[in-house]
Amino acid sequence: MTTWRYLPYAVHSGAENMAIDEALLLSMAHTVEPQPVLRFYGWNPATLSLGYAQSYNKEVDEVSCRVEGIDIVRRPTGGRAVLHEYELTYSVIAPELNPNVTGTVIESYLKISQALLKGFRTLGVDAEMVTSGGKLQDRSAMCFDAPSWYELVVDGRKLVGSAQVRKEGVLLQHGSILLHFDVERLLKLLKFSSDGVRERLLAGFKAKACALDEVWTRPIEREELEREICSGFCDIMGIELLNSQLTDQEMLLKEEALLKYRSDDWTKKR
Repeated sequence: MTTWRYLPYAVHSGAENMAIDEALLLSMAHTVEPQPVLRFYGWNPATLSLGYAQSYNKEVDEVSCRVEGIDIVRRPTGGRAVLHEYELTYSVIAPELNPNVTGTVIESYLKISQALLKGFRTLGVDAEMVTSGGKLQDRSAMCFDAPSWYELVVDGRKLVGSAQVRKEGVLLQHGSILLHFDVERLLKLLKFSSDGVRERLLAGFKAKACALDEVWTRPIEREELEREICSGFCDIMGIELLNSQLTDQEMLLKEEALLKYRSDDWTKKR
C-alpha cells in the first residue's frame, strides 16, 4: 500500500503556516522518491489570508485588522480572502504526477474533495460537491462568497474553501474547513465602496456560506473531524498515513520562507 506522511494538527501563526507549506513543497521538489504529505493546522493569532493576486491596498482594512488583533498574510495560492479563526485547515503536498492528484487543477480538486467528502459523510454531515464554479462577476473579495469547481457545500452553502498552486513539479492545495463562522467580523476587515455595499453583502453572505456548527446533526470535535478526514483519504486514495514531523531540511526551508511571509514586501506586493 502507498504511504503518505501525516503531520497532525498543530497551531502556528499565519506566516509560519504558509512557510511550512512552502517548505514541504520545496523539499519535495528536490527529493528523489518523495512521499506526499497530508497536514492539518490551526492559526494563532487569528489571521486574514489573501490570495496571491489580491490587492492589499484596495481590499484590506489595515486599521480594522489592527484594532481586532488580526494578523495578515498572503498565501502562495490563488483565491480570495479568508479569516482563519475557528477552523481546521488541511494541506496536501504531492508530486504533480502522483496518481492520486494527477491531471488538471480541476481534476485534482475532484480527487481531494472526494476524500474530504467521505470524511464529512461518515460524520453525518450532508455535504456534496458542486460540479461547476460560480460566476466571477458575482464574487466579492471573500473566499466563501461562492463555491468553485468540486468544492463542498451543504444545501448550496459553501463549507470548505480551497486553493492550489503548482511549482517545480509539486502540487500544494490547502483549504479551510469552517467550524464556526463570524461573518460580521470578516466584513470589518475588508474595504468596500460604501457601507451599503457592506450591508448588502452581509445580508446575502449567510445564504452562500456555512460553518460546520450550522449543519452538523450532533456536535463534532476538531479531533474527530481530523480523524475521519484522514480515514477518507485512506479509503478514497488507497493509502496509509504514517505520523511524521518536519525534517531538518524542511525546518531550514521553513526559516528561510518565514522571512518572506513576515515581510511587507510580500504581504503588500499587490
